[in-house]
Amino acid sequence: MSTALVMDNRNWDPALSRLLVTLEESRDDLPCTEEFAFLSELLQKQELHSLVHIHNKVLASTNTRDGRFNPVVDSSVQAALEALADVLPLIEQPKKSWDSRQNGQELLTLLQTPHIQGLLYAHDCIAQKDYYPVLPEVPIDIDEDEETIKIVQLVKSNEPLGATIKTDEETGKIVIARIMHGGAADRSGLIHVGDEVVEVNNICTEGKSPNDVLQILQNSEGTITFKLVPADAKGNLRESKVRVRAHFDYCATSDPYIPCKEAGLDFEKGDILHIVSQDDAYWWQARKEYDRNMRAGLIPSRALQEKRIVHERSLKGLDVANLENDDFDREEIATYEEVAKLYPRPGLQRPVVLIGPPGIGRNELKRRLMALDPDKFKTTIPFTTRPIKHGEINGKEYYFVSREKMEEDIAAGKFLEHGEYKGNLYGTSADSVKSIINAGYVCILNPHYQALKMLRTPDIKPFVVYIKPPSFDILKETRHEAYARSTFDEANSRGFTDEEFEEIERSAARIEFLYGHWFDEVIENADLSIAFEHLVQAVQRLETEPLWVPASWVQ
Repeated sequence: MSTALVMDNRNWDPALSRLLVTLEESRDDLPCTEEFAFLSELLQKQELHSLVHIHNKVLASTNTRDGRFNPVVDSSVQAALEALADVLPLIEQPKKSWDSRQNGQELLTLLQTPHIQGLLYAHDCIAQKDYYPVLPEVPIDIDEDEETIKIVQLVKSNEPLGATIKTDEETGKIVIARIMHGGAADRSGLIHVGDEVVEVNNICTEGKSPNDVLQILQNSEGTITFKLVPADAKGNLRESKVRVRAHFDYCATSDPYIPCKEAGLDFEKGDILHIVSQDDAYWWQARKEYDRNMRAGLIPSRALQEKRIVHERSLKGLDVANLENDDFDREEIATYEEVAKLYPRPGLQRPVVLIGPPGIGRNELKRRLMALDPDKFKTTIPFTTRPIKHGEINGKEYYFVSREKMEEDIAAGKFLEHGEYKGNLYGTSADSVKSIINAGYVCILNPHYQALKMLRTPDIKPFVVYIKPPSFDILKETRHEAYARSTFDEANSRGFTDEEFEEIERSAARIEFLYGHWFDEVIENADLSIAFEHLVQAVQRLETEPLWVPASWVQ
């Protein structure tokens, strides 16, 4: 084979071509053996050049320091399922344009084809490192009276092994305490909760503490070999489908009681968590809902967190029920709330409930929203026992009823809120809210915050917007600049006093403490026009996007 022939073939790899040229030039100086002929033939194969070409392309396209690819997501199949859930409303909503529905249908069909699903499955197998070699479980029967031993080998990578260990209180042995869902140990299928750890990389664990064993693992490289005594019963590692909204912040590294800080999962108040295991009474396993990391992390269980909150309050000497005039429900300790996605449905609108302290501007925000589209936004007509005045029409400004009838309905729980003013009763009935919802309108309410206890039900499904005051100085400055009139004094038109501003701040803190875990949206009303713009945007999301709600609302 000539040198010219090699160089003229542009599809050949230059490095292999130079190697072949060198080999051919040395033909006269080397004995003509079978190995020489084989190597020469191999270097001329187009398949080898194509493979080297692909290999070089892969190396050239990677941007990682270690020269390896890192997957963007670990579960593209799950991402595809979420995309399908987002596409379905586009197809089903008649208000969407024909192009939007057509594009949605094409995407739906594409994601469901066997070839695309096979491609996604193959990607996930590689992303989750399912190709790593793992030795099969090898039981070694030493003697009938001796325990069965199994040897498990895992390839150590950048990800944690996904298992925690502890000292058995009765035997003093090192045992597997838990298996983290999606971790390397879980994927191997060979390590189970309760397995006794006899050796790690030929180092006996007898007499060692869990920290000693962890140090052995940290110092190990490549393949890690475990010698285990199998547990009598295998733990059930099936993932649950529970999603919860967290009502507190959590940092694992700051928790002195977590079994393994490295296995902890940090989260913030409002995060949606996928609870994959609740087998442990004190430590659940969870992932953040939109986190593609397959390995779950430890978080405190509901029972554990409730005990912590009660303990912290007792240390502070805080009797919440007495402090809040008995309007705090002792059983309502905000930790986690099970949630599910609620998709918008044409003709069935969720009411918008504006909650906030008196004087914060809820009435004005409600008025502006209803004026924006009177044919879309409606509000309830209150009931009263006061006599009808000249020119008033029953069912327009108020529903006028007898005191006996209204007291009877209040006792029957038919009113969301009620009160007495100058000897007359006033109230808002639950049926009036439901009638507006059933008529296809968006019901706008601004009740007393205690009404949330009756409003937040599966048949009403309110969207709760908390109108929050800014800091005292900004509250005072903005109200004075706008010449705002006090809502605390109906007899005289005057500005707010400092005492009234302080009362707004105190009332806001009280509402947040009692019902902050029920807010779907928080809007700070420092500037009324900006606050109204945020309110309109929130209502638009309510009508177009699936939102997380209590799980009981979608069952």
